[in-house]
Amino acid sequence: MCGIAGFIGQGDKDILEKMTNTLNRRGPDASGFFIKDDVFLGHRRLSIIDLQTGGQPMFNEDKTIAIVFNGEIYNFQNLKKELGNGHHFKTNSDTEVIIHGYEEWGESIFEKLEGMFALAIWDSKEKKLILARDKFGEKPLYYFHNPLCFAFASELKALMPHPLFKKEIDFSSLSKYFFFEYIPSPRTIFKNIRKLEPASFLILKNNRVETRPYWQIKFGNPKNSTFKNEKPALKELENQINQAVKERLISDVPLGVFLSGGIDSGTIAYFAQKNSLKPIKTFSIGFEEKSFDESKWARLVSKRLGAEHCEKIFSQKEMYELIPEVFSQLDEPLADASILPTYLLSKMTKEKVTVALGGDGGDEFWMGYPTFAAHKIFSLFNILPNIIKKDLSKFLASFLPISHKNFSLDFKINKFLDGAGAKDDILRNQIWLSAFSPEEVSQLLNIHPRFEEIEKIKKDNTGNSKWQKLIYAYAKHYMAEDILVKVDRASMMNSLEVRSPFLDHKLVNFINNLPDNLKFRNLSGKYLLKKLMAKHIGKDIVYRKKKGFGAPTAEWLAGDLKNELKELLSEEKIKKQGIFNCAYVQKIMKEHFEKRRNHRQKLWSLFVFQKWYERWM
Repeated sequence: MCGIAGFIGQGDKDILEKMTNTLNRRGPDASGFFIKDDVFLGHRRLSIIDLQTGGQPMFNEDKTIAIVFNGEIYNFQNLKKELGNGHHFKTNSDTEVIIHGYEEWGESIFEKLEGMFALAIWDSKEKKLILARDKFGEKPLYYFHNPLCFAFASELKALMPHPLFKKEIDFSSLSKYFFFEYIPSPRTIFKNIRKLEPASFLILKNNRVETRPYWQIKFGNPKNSTFKNEKPALKELENQINQAVKERLISDVPLGVFLSGGIDSGTIAYFAQKNSLKPIKTFSIGFEEKSFDESKWARLVSKRLGAEHCEKIFSQKEMYELIPEVFSQLDEPLADASILPTYLLSKMTKEKVTVALGGDGGDEFWMGYPTFAAHKIFSLFNILPNIIKKDLSKFLASFLPISHKNFSLDFKINKFLDGAGAKDDILRNQIWLSAFSPEEVSQLLNIHPRFEEIEKIKKDNTGNSKWQKLIYAYAKHYMAEDILVKVDRASMMNSLEVRSPFLDHKLVNFINNLPDNLKFRNLSGKYLLKKLMAKHIGKDIVYRKKKGFGAPTAEWLAGDLKNELKELLSEEKIKKQGIFNCAYVQKIMKEHFEKRRNHRQKLWSLFVFQKWYERWM
């Protein structure tokens, strides 16, 4: 895994080196540069494949094509065979296969790549720069463009050393942050700075920019599925997961598996062990606070598999003390507090291995989130007479005791009621996930925000059923813009590569062509996956209640962080910033501190933004 940066136009080598050096945690092992005329490409390397000859930038035979590449291509050996004898290879790296693949197929190469990647190709014959990102958005890529320069980098902060970079908050993006808890691509927190969207590529030629998609998440019609019967579907599912995991075990450095004790990570660990001649290494963390701790289940899975298990138990204090370190490195606001335990897990894992496999993608495509059940319950709630719904909502909101425990009952019910008035499933789903509803964002920022992303998701949606449409929304937004960003940032801060077998596009296509009832049944997701894995890792693991990977933000905000939060959101500071409605902010703080409402999501997203603002503005 690596970091890339570069520009075409105004600038010099000193600027390129400064940009590239900001990515040293992504690539601590080596650096490389290509400079010719006004073309500047930089690379930081974390050595995983072809340790001796895989340095970058890399070139074709006559050096008319140069590439800087961040990621891993799992099918590069098959692509190398497909290219045949017409290409001369000097290395055993996946990077060189991309170069020759581009020579052979042009931009069509990107659809052929199975893996995670962000890359830049300079084609000196065509005088064009090409950027591309992987299908699901596992690896990031930022850029800006003006008449004097086009610049790109793996992280936002790597663009900042360029003198043409401007720090100017985009208030439309800010409103999206408080609604989504992240800023959806292609926007960023800054005006005129963009993220390349997943499954797309960009061409810069004659100082003009054009972006194009090269792949789309698709679904089969549930009524016409090839796998209507469970038995053949189970057999094919086992084959698909096994192959996806097997491909991701290729590494020239030590490799392990993240293990939470749930079905997703347990599935990956099982197939990793199945494809290994010796005990695999599994890694988990636990917490002294029982409502956040799953370590005993991870320990049990690892023991059943005969793996070599590594575990650390942390206190709330130890996780709390990470806040300054982690959030000082986040160059764009991200309000997902689970980045803290993910960072702890990555840091511990890096002590033993350089590559880890994770279970990301399991919840999205297998309908594993509680919101899928909530949609089913809502359809029953919605047929009640309005007066009963209104009275029930008032009762639940007024008399439920407020708890600061992880995903407590009062928190879940209040979130359910928050989305009850939404006009459609996609908007309702997002409100259930959000810190602030659209109306609350309007109160917070004194503006009338637009969330065109919701309409775009509905317009572009390739799902045929209600459930497929929700899966699509999850994959394109929450997974791509929150989950994968969190994992990428937390792991890269520790120079650890994380691979996600559930995001193998062949496996995803198979899952997306299954009937809905093989994924979701009896208010529970992952039906077929659970049936498969019950015999491999145990019914007690696959059918236990989902806990989630969180942090005790509600308790922190009412305790250890209370004074800092009051300082960050003081009337004086808020008025000086001129961003927030002071009276509204003071109101939600008071309600939270007095335990009249659990505003942990709202206050945490405000806390994260203020920490970001202090660090970067």
